[in-house]
Amino acid sequence: MNQIKKTPEYRIFQKKSGRYAVRAKGRQWLHGEEKEKVLVQEELITRLRPKAAAPAEESAPAE
Repeated sequence: MNQIKKTPEYRIFQKKSGRYAVRAKGRQWLHGEEKEKVLVQEELITRLRPKAAAPAEESAPAE
């Protein structure tokens, strides 16, 4: 793993696969939403936004 960025709170590494790993100051690895927040804050990834729901089409009553 290559160290990409070092801040007082955490260190960001990039794996050979291209994925990121984040280690907090107390040598704890961050996972899930905590990791995502750090990577979005450092602009290394972008958060996917859900697609807008298509308006529900009203079906005509069957005759």
